[in-house]
Amino acid sequence: MPITVFRSRVNEETRPAYVETGKKMAEIGQKMPGFVSFKQFHATDGEHVTIVEFDTDEHQQAWANHPEHLEARRHGREAWFDEYDIAVCEVIRRYKKP
Repeated sequence: MPITVFRSRVNEETRPAYVETGKKMAEIGQKMPGFVSFKQFHATDGEHVTIVEFDTDEHQQAWANHPEHLEARRHGREAWFDEYDIAVCEVIRRYKKP
């Protein structure tokens, strides 16, 4: 199961456009085949962390290459983010209590 960990710091001047687009991207992603979960966290130092899970690498890649997501990513690189780090990870082990 691939997990995408997206860490970012948003440029305050462009935050409204980022937030609006982020909501739309979450809605689209949740409707994609193989979607498992989406979580966002905000640290006190201003860092944002988003964790997205899909059931297969193919489904994660379909989300990564969705046309509207590609456009949002372009805007992010050009205007919204002061910095970002994206890691797509494969689960090696998982321990879970339901």
